[in-house]
Amino acid sequence: MPLLEIQSLSKSFGATRILKDVSFSVEKGEVIGIIGASGSGKSTLLRCLNLLERPEEGAIRMEGKLVGQREKPAGAGSRMVPMSEREILGYRAEVGMVFQSFNLFPHMTALQNVMEAPIYVRGLSKADAMVRAKELLARVKLSEREDHYPHQLSGGQQQRVAIARALAMEPKLMLFDEVTSALDPELVGEVLNVMKDLAKNGMTMILVSHEMQFIREVADRVIFMGGGSILENESPEVFFSAPRTEEAKRFLSRMQMAVS
Repeated sequence: MPLLEIQSLSKSFGATRILKDVSFSVEKGEVIGIIGASGSGKSTLLRCLNLLERPEEGAIRMEGKLVGQREKPAGAGSRMVPMSEREILGYRAEVGMVFQSFNLFPHMTALQNVMEAPIYVRGLSKADAMVRAKELLARVKLSEREDHYPHQLSGGQQQRVAIARALAMEPKLMLFDEVTSALDPELVGEVLNVMKDLAKNGMTMILVSHEMQFIREVADRVIFMGGGSILENESPEVFFSAPRTEEAKRFLSRMQMAVS
């Protein structure tokens, strides 16, 4: 059974269809790289997977269980009804998401930012949450910055705190939405190194990124999107050496990747 299964997902904003019949699955421990031109639906897809946006059609299943909606009892009219906010929050506790913007609490130190959700969502004691937070800040190489506030940290450091904060919930799946796009070039590597470490240690991840070499090195599969649809779903070796679609060839050319 896949950890995550997406079936025929569609999403519109007004009259504009953003996602069109998107289907794929993610195995436990797998790293999926999602790439494509701006406006191809990548970020909207991630937001749908975390239920920050509600798809109009299709289904999302985590470990075989339907999320975002549930079946009504027999004879109750429409078969599917939306999940309650409480049920959705429970699902989000299993799916960590890191955004382009860091979204740290400005009045809290790095340590406090990482401790917050495990205490108030998971019900951990303050002592246990502190131990966990210190371990995670050490993992992202920020132990010496644990008492610093966000304004005292570089962009790369803030993004590493954001990753530690998501990991503090012990998620089954991590979603990364262009997490290096707001960083100065010299800070990108420190964030990508943390993500490489997560991949090596078996974290299941879906990455939206324009860092093609990083995707090539880390991803088990590459999903190329165009116009809200999946145009290619291949191994990095196949996709980067022999893309099938003209859209992918043009995209890789624009990204200045050597395609043989």
